[in-house]
Amino acid sequence: MDRVKLSKEKFEELFGKHSGPLAETDPDLQEMLNRFIFGEVFYHGKLTDKVRELITIVVLTTNQTLEQLKAHVFAALNIGVSPVEIKEAVYQCAPYLGFPKTLNAIQQVNEVFKVANISVPVESQKQVTEETRFDKGLKVQKSIFGDVIDQMHQKAPENQKHIQNYLSAFCFGDIYTRGGLDLKTRELLTLCILSALGGCESQVKSHVYGNLNVGNDKNTLLEAVTQCLPYMGFPRTLNALSSINEVVPENK
Repeated sequence: MDRVKLSKEKFEELFGKHSGPLAETDPDLQEMLNRFIFGEVFYHGKLTDKVRELITIVVLTTNQTLEQLKAHVFAALNIGVSPVEIKEAVYQCAPYLGFPKTLNAIQQVNEVFKVANISVPVESQKQVTEETRFDKGLKVQKSIFGDVIDQMHQKAPENQKHIQNYLSAFCFGDIYTRGGLDLKTRELLTLCILSALGGCESQVKSHVYGNLNVGNDKNTLLEAVTQCLPYMGFPRTLNALSSINEVVPENK
């Protein structure tokens, strides 16, 4: 397999023929980058290019590598990812990264949309009201993780119950119920966000279970983490693989 030819074809599909300044200042690094990301990782597994770019967007948002994020928003648009899907992927980051980092990313997305003549705001995907966000969030949360969620609410100390309530209402009510991305995609993106954060192995394992419960099998999780690898490095990738293998050992 000609990795150089494949990487050139994939790079041009995503970004066009403009190679950027790295090709002039650091051609060896550009060659390694292209071969690894666009000649190997992008051809590994069965994820669609649209899902790969959504994963890349959330990992770059997590890393706050904003110039690269901007480039991949352009790439996502080039291969048919909708403006709504891009916005929803970044919104999905908010419960895990906090609002400041999410806002940094949204600013970059909006700059790309302006250049691409995409009107903002995009169509709202909100599905809850102030009165329904907790109940609908709790329902989605339990559909992913089961009755353990009721136990978490019941066992939380009185002075910490508000955190569990926020988790159900905000993370799962305000975010997970939204349109634009289906539940399987949202849960897969969450696994990638937590993997890229590092130090969240307990939550990674919980979301491995969550992914399995919504229909993403182990191979899908491995392919998603593989897509994260060039952007978050080997240490966090190996930690994520360890978490996946602990939940779903290879002999099962």
